[in-house]
Amino acid sequence: MLDVEKIRGDFPILSRTVYGKPLVYLDSAATSQKPRRVIDCERRLYEEENANVHRGVHYLSGRMTELFEEARERVRSFIGASSREEIVFTSGATAAVNAVAYSYGELAFGPGDNIVVSEMEHHSNIVPWQLVCGRRGVEIRVLPFDDEGRLMVERLPELLDERTKLVAVTQASNVLGTMPRLQEVVAAAHAAGAVVLVDGCQGVVHGGVDVEALGCDFYVFSGHKLYAPNGIGVLYGRRELLERMPPFLGGGDMVKRVRFSGTTFADVPLKFEAGTANYIGAVCLGEAIEYIRSIGIPEMTAHERLLAEYAAGALSAVEGVRIYGTASDKCSILSFNAEGVHAYDMGMILDKLGIAVRTGAHCADPVMQHYGVKGMVRASFAFYNTMPEADAFVAGVQRAVRMLR
Repeated sequence: MLDVEKIRGDFPILSRTVYGKPLVYLDSAATSQKPRRVIDCERRLYEEENANVHRGVHYLSGRMTELFEEARERVRSFIGASSREEIVFTSGATAAVNAVAYSYGELAFGPGDNIVVSEMEHHSNIVPWQLVCGRRGVEIRVLPFDDEGRLMVERLPELLDERTKLVAVTQASNVLGTMPRLQEVVAAAHAAGAVVLVDGCQGVVHGGVDVEALGCDFYVFSGHKLYAPNGIGVLYGRRELLERMPPFLGGGDMVKRVRFSGTTFADVPLKFEAGTANYIGAVCLGEAIEYIRSIGIPEMTAHERLLAEYAAGALSAVEGVRIYGTASDKCSILSFNAEGVHAYDMGMILDKLGIAVRTGAHCADPVMQHYGVKGMVRASFAFYNTMPEADAFVAGVQRAVRMLR
């Protein structure tokens, strides 16, 4: 069982007040708060270790290169990849999806082909595919979800054919919290000859992943949702695919030799890491991973789900409240609306009570269209949240409903 009060002591921001009220931070699905261990790591690196990687013979450059590659190994181990060469550092999940869409799309997509994207995806796992498919003459097919928020994986075989090149799907919906049956998705896609890209931004936080066991071909996530700094992300790709794919960006560090007659590219993963690496962010991501491991992912996940299920049960008793995403297998994301109350108004009242939630379309317009709404209120629980905070959240919703109806 987690010692949540001890854990909260690791996060300096959680002790602050907002409008004279204790901060109740329920927006971790947008970005997580950072433990002191990660904050101290970043400060120490700038104060004691800072130097560019891969390009210097001096001590600091060598030392930072060692730390940078150690971070790559930590990521590899954390997600269960078979080799460090399959771990590409990016600026975030959006950049990682775009890299695959551009590079693999240019390699494998052609007129008359198709790809499948789920209806519950974040815009970052939709728009890059629209861009490349528009250039290459490729059809996008949509795998729907039902009103409970369950991805209808049983419908996937009817969308697949011999011209399907890729299936893009989330590990956990950033709006509904739904965690689709990914192994079935991967098996069906591979049987049709398609590759699978998984958006792990929420899933890697709430339960983790073993990419080898899952069998996906690409997996992306952002560090800032995993208790690491902003500006660092990861693209996992099967090595044989990465080696075949052309570079996404050109510049320094992704080349072996440059001549006007032609350029020879670096081996993977450096082929996809053009320019100055965010080595500070990468090392801090590695530190965040070690912090998470010290606590225990199963224990974190169990605590988060307990809070979310408790809050969902309490909200369900509030007249006029509709919860979106009631499938049985979901992570600790709770989205809802209250009849007669605009989502923004709900969010503003909760904010005045010190409760931070997210309002709007959550970069998921197709999900909003599915339910016929313009926006939702989203509370996302992390392992540093408490049962009294869940009670404060429910009481705040009840108060807002009384005020605004």
